[in-house]
Amino acid sequence: MQYEIFGNTLPGVTITLQQGEGIYTQSGGMTWMTDGISMETNMKGGFGKAIGRMLSGESLFMATYTAQVPNAQITLASTFPGSIIPLQLSAGREFICQKSAFLCATPGVNLSASLQKVKTGFFGGEGFIMQRIGGTGLCFLEIDGTVVAKDLLPGETLKVDTGNIAAYETTVAYTAETVKGFKNVLFGGEGLFLSVLRGPGRVYLQTVNMPEFASRIIPYIPASSN
Repeated sequence: MQYEIFGNTLPGVTITLQQGEGIYTQSGGMTWMTDGISMETNMKGGFGKAIGRMLSGESLFMATYTAQVPNAQITLASTFPGSIIPLQLSAGREFICQKSAFLCATPGVNLSASLQKVKTGFFGGEGFIMQRIGGTGLCFLEIDGTVVAKDLLPGETLKVDTGNIAAYETTVAYTAETVKGFKNVLFGGEGLFLSVLRGPGRVYLQTVNMPEFASRIIPYIPASSN
């Protein structure tokens, strides 16, 4: 299987499938494809897992695309200005991702919901329900804005503004801590809490904070005249 990620602000990925190879994505996720690819839509993993995926930002149904001929191509595009990154997963290596980060994956990759601890869910900025991606194979994530990857050593700590964590390995500890200092809380502009990531493991950070981005464009959205 080969792939090409293209585009800058609104990227896409074209995947070249050999006969018998396939990928799955949420219903409606395909942008275009060549002839010779079959599609099957179902609740991949059953009703319980489908509900969990839906709570983590994906659709209830997933579509699996399988090549019936050599060198068939399928293209999927991001839904928000940002980046697309590939993850090569192997047994024992899993990632926790922000809601709606999943774009597509090979059939051996498992997508499920991940429930966060109470403190992290309340104050970490990523919400109570995130996405867990594991299994074996290739997975693509869509990230808001520009993505930066960091490999944390054991015990190495990274403090991140809430909403700027895109994904992290399950070996990384994720907590929230209070910003210290009365003036820092009132005038520092970073809010009351910071997200704390502690290694070992890989972390993907994003330059766009979705809630902050939405708050900036809301004043420019025309109000209804009705």
